[in-house]
Amino acid sequence: MYTTDIHADDYALTVNTSKDMLSCMKKGELDSISIVPNMSCFDECMELLYASIPSLPFLPKMSVHLDFVEGRCLAGADQAPLLADAVSGVMKLSWGGVFSLSYLPRKRHTAKVQLKKEIKAQIERVQAAVRHAVDIAREHGIDCAQHGIRIDSHQHAHMIPVVWDALTEVIAQERYQVEYIRNSKEMLGAFISEAALWKTYRPVNFVKNRLLSLYSYKVDRYARTHDMEQMYLWGLVMSGYMDYDRIVRLYPKIRTKAKRDNRTLEILFHPGLTLPEEVSEEIGEEAARDFYLRNDRHVEMEAVSRIKTLI
Repeated sequence: MYTTDIHADDYALTVNTSKDMLSCMKKGELDSISIVPNMSCFDECMELLYASIPSLPFLPKMSVHLDFVEGRCLAGADQAPLLADAVSGVMKLSWGGVFSLSYLPRKRHTAKVQLKKEIKAQIERVQAAVRHAVDIAREHGIDCAQHGIRIDSHQHAHMIPVVWDALTEVIAQERYQVEYIRNSKEMLGAFISEAALWKTYRPVNFVKNRLLSLYSYKVDRYARTHDMEQMYLWGLVMSGYMDYDRIVRLYPKIRTKAKRDNRTLEILFHPGLTLPEEVSEEIGEEAARDFYLRNDRHVEMEAVSRIKTLI
């Protein structure tokens, strides 16, 4: 069934990122959020959320934002040496490194075993926090539509074959009740049809769109066989700069396509800004410079504040 879901990634990435997202939540602007499991500030950020729940108009749905390229290894570096630095415990793989593990026969099995341990640890940490948040909401009469476990990932890494296999095996083995797994399936036609906007997109995001589209079919199949909603994602081609003006221009075509295909449309934002003093070894310098520290995140926050009037 067609619905829209205004979603924000990266809660608990840093404290200021979380405070920015909380400001959106307090105004009822976010339908759902993703929670990063493996940063040192996780507990502090969750305490901020718990304290805010009684004053929220509703508690957004909460997803596990699986992270294999930043943060610390929750399973323990000794349990996942392919993923984490042995001394610091900080994740050491790039997105390309995770990707390559899918196609290196000698490492693929070992990587999957280690990924399964880390996936389980990350899911269980966030789910304990989600259960507590939902309990607080119920205690104070705050609405929350959360029913089961919701899963997505940083840089959409769960779509990569070895990660996908590890994730679905963990779900089956642990008998998790999962209501949603993000399908990073973004329609390309709407972006191509607006030639005047071509120069406003980062070329690498078109590559990301096409690659994730290839992987999206297995997620569709999984959703069909596990009674999950089918969805489209909007936030790949415009990743890093989801501004309101282009959203207004593209929304009619994207909405029409999602309605015709009877899919939920998840509109993905990153409205939380990281402060320079929050950058640590847990966050890659390049990612901090290119994404987390940029004022573009406040452009996305402004778009979040206005998009409800559009839909």
